[in-house]
Amino acid sequence: MIQKKICMVGAFATGKTSLVSRFVNSIFSEKYYTTVGVKIDKKTIDIQAKKINLILWDIHGEDEFQKVRMSYLRGSSAYLLVVDGTRNNTLEKAFDLQTRVENTLGQVPFILVLNKWDMTEEWEIETTEIDAVIQKGWTVMKTSAKNGLGVEEVFQTIAKKILDG
Repeated sequence: MIQKKICMVGAFATGKTSLVSRFVNSIFSEKYYTTVGVKIDKKTIDIQAKKINLILWDIHGEDEFQKVRMSYLRGSSAYLLVVDGTRNNTLEKAFDLQTRVENTLGQVPFILVLNKWDMTEEWEIETTEIDAVIQKGWTVMKTSAKNGLGVEEVFQTIAKKILDG
């Protein structure tokens, strides 16, 4: 069986833990728990007639008090850059993190995940900003950990990118 490490990276409270919980356990909790350090989960999926064991590293969110430890990224085959669509500053943080992650890991597959798509009435990120990111050649996917929209697809897509890479 193929095993691949995928890191969840983003600002604090973007929904990284909720996305992993929805994907691994099919659950969502309204309670907010700050990730301290790193939380590791696993899920085996079938991609292209192969079993792949995804080792998901849910790294604590970055904020003004705490920087993501780049050492957590070592050995990663890919990462998900998670943004909270209701907070535009999390997109700016994602751009900064992407540069730092790439400087640490080199070029590995990643997806910019626009989370909280169920809250579109509170959305702060403009379509033009999303289009600009797509123009850079980035893969952008919309998700909602709350209702499950796009969650399975994000993990399937990143697994395919790893296998195709």
